[in-house]
Amino acid sequence: MPPTGGWRAGASPPTVASVSRYYVEGEARAERVGDLFAAVAPRYDLINDLQSFGLHRLWKRRLLRLAEVRPGTQALDVCCGTGDVAFALARAGAITTGFDFSAPMLAVARKRAGGWREAAKAPEFLQGDALALPFPDASFDVVTISYGLRNLANLDRGLRELLRVLRPGGRLLILDFGKPDWAPWRWLYLQYLRWGVPVFGRLFCGDADTHGYILESLQHYPAQRGVDTRLRALGCSETRIIQLLGGVMSINVAQRHPGSRPPSQVG
Repeated sequence: MPPTGGWRAGASPPTVASVSRYYVEGEARAERVGDLFAAVAPRYDLINDLQSFGLHRLWKRRLLRLAEVRPGTQALDVCCGTGDVAFALARAGAITTGFDFSAPMLAVARKRAGGWREAAKAPEFLQGDALALPFPDASFDVVTISYGLRNLANLDRGLRELLRVLRPGGRLLILDFGKPDWAPWRWLYLQYLRWGVPVFGRLFCGDADTHGYILESLQHYPAQRGVDTRLRALGCSETRIIQLLGGVMSINVAQRHPGSRPPSQVG
């Protein structure tokens, strides 16, 4: 049997023993996640390639296609990390801002931007809190967040902020770890996260907990179906779920309804 049950959409997350010291609930969450990304930043991209067998690059390309960026599009990539998605948006012609709270991750992104040789303008990278974005309402045509929503201390507040800075009619895209519906595939996936992925943390960061955190955070994350439910509750239109590798990863796509009020004024 899968160690965490069925993960029904809308169900409360199962209670599990902690598998990573980097996962805590409440206000201390941000500090622990900050420590985690400081530890992994120097080898973050290498480990992503290894643990996903390079597939994360294909998933990010899919996200870019779904964003439907055109030259001059104003784009914001939240929890941008080392900048993969932000650079891809810029190459597609978007005027791009990358935003993250981790100084070590941003240091890698800015170093990459310093070597930018593309005809397009390099992204601007800013540091701050995703729960209090320093941008006016309706500032961006496209907002993306990859492998970041799961790490926020308050998921619902985070979604409201992402939608607040999105223009009515604009598109929000969320790429993150998913929860497969098919039980045998879910069980195999969980075993890989529980026993395989922490090996990368031990080998490359000297600490298995850096990557044991992925399973721990996923246990408490509503994943693709729960996120879709929340987006619809916030008044988004044209929401859909793109399942990747049988639901192991997913992209949530939503449009801020034209003419809608900022989400902070709803509910």
